[in-house]
Amino acid sequence: MIIDIHGHYTTAPEALAKWRSRQIAGINSPAEMPKVSELRISDDELRESIELNQLKLMRERGLDLTIFSPRASFMAHHIGDFNISSTWAAICNELCYRVSQLFPDNFVPAAMLPQSPGVDPVTCIPELVKCVEQYGNVAINLNPDPSGGHWTSPPISDRQWYPIYEKMVEYDIPAMIHVSTSCNACFHTTGSHYLNADTTAFMQCLTSDLFNDFPTLRIVVPHGGGAVPYHWGRFRGLAQELNKPQAAERLLNNVFFDTCVYHQPGIDLLTRVIPVDNILFASEMIGAVRGIDPQTGHYYDDTKRYIEAAHVNAEDRYKIYEGNARRVYPRLDAQLKSKGL
Repeated sequence: MIIDIHGHYTTAPEALAKWRSRQIAGINSPAEMPKVSELRISDDELRESIELNQLKLMRERGLDLTIFSPRASFMAHHIGDFNISSTWAAICNELCYRVSQLFPDNFVPAAMLPQSPGVDPVTCIPELVKCVEQYGNVAINLNPDPSGGHWTSPPISDRQWYPIYEKMVEYDIPAMIHVSTSCNACFHTTGSHYLNADTTAFMQCLTSDLFNDFPTLRIVVPHGGGAVPYHWGRFRGLAQELNKPQAAERLLNNVFFDTCVYHQPGIDLLTRVIPVDNILFASEMIGAVRGIDPQTGHYYDDTKRYIEAAHVNAEDRYKIYEGNARRVYPRLDAQLKSKGL
């Protein structure tokens, strides 16, 4: 089985974006604020949006299952207040849940949280609980910068985040670090803000004692870990200067990296620097990079091709494709076992 741990609902029916535009307009003009009941998306519309897009590519590329969360750039936690984010998160999470019910063999939901700048993360707990207990979500996405590129929140090692971690440990679910749209002109959303956040989150973990307080907490750093694998010596050296000589290696008990790296040399580096037990297959297909690489003639985000060509043996390839995902996402493993898989 090939499990893609990083999928977003980037192809949701147009009605969702139109409703969101009305919601944003209603922030300053309350009379224009739409009701949730005004958003109507049929099962047939959901099927079409998936069958012609993600599912089509999954079948063409030989992928079996995707952990599916709301579109990252649509999270836009910096827009409005907590009530805006709470309503929007609930809508987006429900759609991913509905997709998982329509295609139970191919999609499993992961939740976005109703984060909002300056708002205590404890307010996210009810949505997290609902998604795990009612929707069967196997993970959450955690935005370390709800401000949208201005980084006004404390580091993810700060105690303000602890209520979320406590729930993660209770439910035995991981969090994928994932920022949303950048509203800072200095940071292109997918070209720098995403990768900056991945690198920043890892460094925040490196300089903290977060995993002493939560030894079973698991964090997935996407997009191949940002700069982390490429600069592994830098992080090891910095840990040494901070009198934490083995800190980088110890993080590998709790921190994992995905394969959303869109060229062969990048995957080769990832698989040579980071232990295979810490690498999980992912593509983020129909996401940030959707085009065809003229050098190869294949889509940049067809990451299975890179894994197949990497210098890893069959046992390690199994770990990347399936074994590590089952271990890092225990609720996913339990769901698969309940189906005899």
